[in-house]
Amino acid sequence: MNPSQQKSRAAASGVTRRSAIKTGIKGILALSVAPQYLRAALSGPEAPSNRISLGLVGNGLICSSHYTALIGRDDSRIIAVCDVRHSKAKAMAAMAEKDYGTTGTVAAYQHHEELLARKDIDAVFVCTPDHWHVAVALAAIRAGKDVYCEKPLTLTVREGRPLVNAARQYGRILQTGTQQRSNSSFRKAAEIVRNGLIGDLKVIRTSLGEFAEAPNLSAEPVPDDFDYDRWLGPTPWRPYNEKRVLGDYGGGWRRFLEYGGRKNGDWGAHHFDIIQWALGMDDSGPVEFIPKGFEGAPYQTHVYANGVRVERVDEGLKAMIEFSGTKGTVWVSRGDYLVTDPPELAKRPLSPGEVHLYASNDHHDDFLGAIRSRQRTISDVETGHRSATVCHLNNIAARLSRPVRWDPLAEDVLGDVVASTLLDRTRRAPYATL
Repeated sequence: MNPSQQKSRAAASGVTRRSAIKTGIKGILALSVAPQYLRAALSGPEAPSNRISLGLVGNGLICSSHYTALIGRDDSRIIAVCDVRHSKAKAMAAMAEKDYGTTGTVAAYQHHEELLARKDIDAVFVCTPDHWHVAVALAAIRAGKDVYCEKPLTLTVREGRPLVNAARQYGRILQTGTQQRSNSSFRKAAEIVRNGLIGDLKVIRTSLGEFAEAPNLSAEPVPDDFDYDRWLGPTPWRPYNEKRVLGDYGGGWRRFLEYGGRKNGDWGAHHFDIIQWALGMDDSGPVEFIPKGFEGAPYQTHVYANGVRVERVDEGLKAMIEFSGTKGTVWVSRGDYLVTDPPELAKRPLSPGEVHLYASNDHHDDFLGAIRSRQRTISDVETGHRSATVCHLNNIAARLSRPVRWDPLAEDVLGDVVASTLLDRTRRAPYATL
C-alpha cells in the first residue's frame, strides 16, 4: 500500500480529531483497529466538536492567502490569530468573526507563546518571515500542535535537523508550504523524470528571477502597536523602517539576507523542491554548489553525485523548470503548464509497475487530512529541510564566490572551514536559543 492509499484508508476510518491529534504516534495504532461504522462521521458536514481548531501566526500577505483557503471549510475552524503588529491580528480576528457570523470566537494575540499556550488549538500555521519559522514551529511542536510552516522551512542549514528531530520525537505532523507538490502538472513532470521517460537526465534549468539589492534605510518611528524588537527576533538589530518589515512580494524583508534567502529562498524553495522530488532526493541532496561567475560559470549551478546539473537561468526559459534528458525534454510551470518533447509523454498513463508519486491535489486538504490520519504529508518536515538546504548552500557559495562541496549524508561541508561557519548564524539575545 503506497502512502496516499494509507492516508485515504486512515482518513476513512473516522477516528475523531482529538483521539488522533492528541495521542500523536499512538493515533496511528488507533487507526488500525477503528471500527468501520465510524466512517460515516466524515461523510457529511463536520460536527463542531470534531473540527480541527487552528491558530494563524503572522497575519500578513501569505497568511491572507491561507485565510481565504481555510475560512469556508467545515472540517476546521480558525479560533486564534497572532501578529507582532497587534492591529493586524485584531483586524484578521474581526474579519474571521464576520465571515463566521460570530462574535468573541477568534482571539487576537501579539506573541505566539500566548496562542500556543491554549490547549484547544490543534494546529498552527506559521506565516512569519523566514527568520521566525523554526522558532515558532519548534515551540508549536513542543506544545503538542501540528504545524503548517511556510517555505523555506528554515533560515539556516543547522536549524533544519533539530526541527525534523522534534517533529519525530513528539509525533507531530509538519507540512511545508511548498504547494507546487500538490499540483498535478508538477507531479506528472516529476513522474516522467523519475520513470526515465526522457532518458538519462543531462541538465535541469530553472528560473527564479531577481530582487533589487537591499536598500540603506533611514530610521523611522516604530508604530505604537508594533513589537519591533520581537519582529527582529534573533537577527541583528537594525533601525525600524516600514520598507524593512513590509510583506511585499516584490521585495520588502525578502531583499535582506538577515531575514531570508533572497530569490534562492523565495522561488528556489519551490523549484529546487520539485527538482529534489523528481530526482528522488527527498532525504538527500546535491554534492557541489558553484556560484555564477566562478571560473567563467554562466549560471549558479548545483550538481548531484550522479552528475546531473541544476542551472539557475533567469532569462530565456519557456517554463519555470526545464528537465532535459537524452530522449526528451519536460517543461513545467504554474497554471497547469506541462509541455513535453515528445508530446505524447504529457498524457502517457503510468503502468502499475512504474513509479507513482504521492498524489495530493490540495495542500490544505493534505495537511488537514494528515492531522486526522497521522500519516506524513506530501511536503514533510524532512523534505522541507532538505530543499531549504539546497537554497542555503547556493547562497553560501555565492557569498564566498567559490564552490562549496557538500556531504548530504553527514550534512556537512567538505574541506572549507569558512563555509562551515555559514551553516548557522549568531542569534541575538534574548532570542539566542530555539
